Amino acid sequence: MNEQLQPLKKPTKTGKTRTGTQDDIVYAHIFDAILEQRLAPGTKLSEEALGEIFGVSRTIIRRALSRLAHEGVVLLRPNRGAVVASPSVEEARQIFFARRMVERAITELAVQHATAEQLAELRQMVADEQDCFARGDRGAGIRLSGEFHLKLAEAAKNAPLVSFQRSLVSQTSLIIAQYESGNRSHCSFDEHNQLIDAIAARDSDKAVRLMMHHMDHIDSKLNLEEDSASGDLHAVFSHLGLAKKKPRTAR
Repeated sequence: MNEQLQPLKKPTKTGKTRTGTQDDIVYAHIFDAILEQRLAPGTKLSEEALGEIFGVSRTIIRRALSRLAHEGVVLLRPNRGAVVASPSVEEARQIFFARRMVERAITELAVQHATAEQLAELRQMVADEQDCFARGDRGAGIRLSGEFHLKLAEAAKNAPLVSFQRSLVSQTSLIIAQYESGNRSHCSFDEHNQLIDAIAARDSDKAVRLMMHHMDHIDSKLNLEEDSASGDLHAVFSHLGLAKKKPRTAR
């Protein structure tokens, strides 16, 4: 059984106080760092360095990284260590497709099941998100934007969807960090508030429409064009029009 770490005496940079097992605390901090885009895609996650940072054994670090790998945000490479995942263009498209399907189902269920208390919590999260962006804390604002969708999944009262959504939200954060282009401004708090209003009114059609518009807005800021680079030398130099000649065999 994992030994319980003492709760942190002061709130973390994100304003949270972490408690739980050693695995839980390490996992939560790395998860938040990914949501806040403080850990870039492709970053090497050294077990030794993380062990020193958190004051735990490498065994604990491996357990936390294994949980993150299960969610698709960390890649465990045999004999080469762990890195933050770097979704390819095709993987990004598949993740966003899955995210749209899950968000639709969550929204429909939240309209049916969300309580007044849960709606109030969602509104407070939106207010906190807006405050973060207003004071220039973009990382915390992005994290709260992602956590809004996790809280909404909880309101849908479907445990498998909550688990799936947790993975999709964190992977989406990686995709945004890797592929976002153009204006980096965020107006998700306006869209989130409109969504809450529709859910509170029990208007399923409007709520789903607003959620799909919200996903369109996120998608529109990404550059998911196919990578023009290639490992095929013939393809790379095909524009030269050189004939492919087989070498003559020696006589």
